[in-house]
Amino acid sequence: MSTALPGSRLGRVVRGTGPGLLLAHGAGGGIDANYGPILDTLAAQHTVVGPDYPGTGRTPRAEAPLTLDGLADELVATAVEEGVETFAIAGYSLGVPVAIRAATRHPDRVTALVLTAGFAHPNPRFLLTVRIWRDLLRANDPENLARFLALICLSTPALDATGQDDLDTTVKDIAATIPPGTPDHLDLLVNHADVRSDLAAITVPTLVISTTLDQLVTPYHHRQLADAVPGARYAEIPTGHLPFIERPEQWGALIRDFLRDSRA
Repeated sequence: MSTALPGSRLGRVVRGTGPGLLLAHGAGGGIDANYGPILDTLAAQHTVVGPDYPGTGRTPRAEAPLTLDGLADELVATAVEEGVETFAIAGYSLGVPVAIRAATRHPDRVTALVLTAGFAHPNPRFLLTVRIWRDLLRANDPENLARFLALICLSTPALDATGQDDLDTTVKDIAATIPPGTPDHLDLLVNHADVRSDLAAITVPTLVISTTLDQLVTPYHHRQLADAVPGARYAEIPTGHLPFIERPEQWGALIRDFLRDSRA
């Protein structure tokens, strides 16, 4: 039985027609930032509902700490408010545990999962990285934070192919666009984003997409997910943590084709 839904305060993007698809974005991201390059691909075959987490995009920052249950419920409520009663969920990065928790709390609504660059829990290596990220935020040092994020989130081939002027511009763009809710997302990740006990209960078709050059959420995390979700399929993209920048066409096609095939 599904958990009762709250009202949703989340701003959202709604695009397309067809079966429902709910998007769950990453920490310090947003729907436009994380899914913008593939929205046309997804909306061509789905009614896409993309809620921005508190403190990103169209949604004001939360006044209370975020919880995984609360955020998962609000995402589901956003889709239902838009008239989309059942839906697949595509989760990216922090959106992966959010999507998993939504599927186990609302099993009558979730029809499939696509989990990209995700994790079942933040292990010690990941926590070290996230705490550096959080400390740089607290130090109010956006340029060094942007350099750190470029280093850890872009793959080595992508960085090697980027000229210094373009890299400097990228760093400035990152520094200027850090969402105000990012500290809340990172606190959620550190304190609540453990869904290992949820994985065996997932019964819907699931695709785990590994970003194989990822230095933030490593392929070790992706394989843990794929091995623990019953019947999960596994695919790979040769990219760092940002497939929407490095390989958007390939990423969008993997999501589209899996969801089409899972309905056949």
